[in-house]
Amino acid sequence: MSILSSLLGNAGAIEKSKLQEKYGKLLTPSEEIQAGFKLIRDTFIFTNKRLILVDVQGLTGSKVEYFSVLYKSITRFSVETAGSFDLDAELKIWISGESTPSISKRFNKKVDIYEVQKLLAEFTL
Repeated sequence: MSILSSLLGNAGAIEKSKLQEKYGKLLTPSEEIQAGFKLIRDTFIFTNKRLILVDVQGLTGSKVEYFSVLYKSITRFSVETAGSFDLDAELKIWISGESTPSISKRFNKKVDIYEVQKLLAEFTL
């Protein structure tokens, strides 16, 4: 992920092996990482069972929140593709009972937003 994308808050894809090495202890025995993305210090991971949001907090980053969203609690989602002058694509996710998106993330052009949408559709439909 480029420094410019990091500064703009855009997410970039992370290799599954690196995610497994760093976050494997969060997974159940039957859970597998499907894809993951980095957003400056935060990470979000799509597994075959849930979406895991890793929120690094504080100046030192020593405090971390791991937020799990079961796919069955996602009521809808949207993707917005990057345009010619717009440098990023956006993903919005609504959790049951919420009228506004509970999760909103931006992706750089290196990430195929259609693949992200396909992952969500596969697990939520």
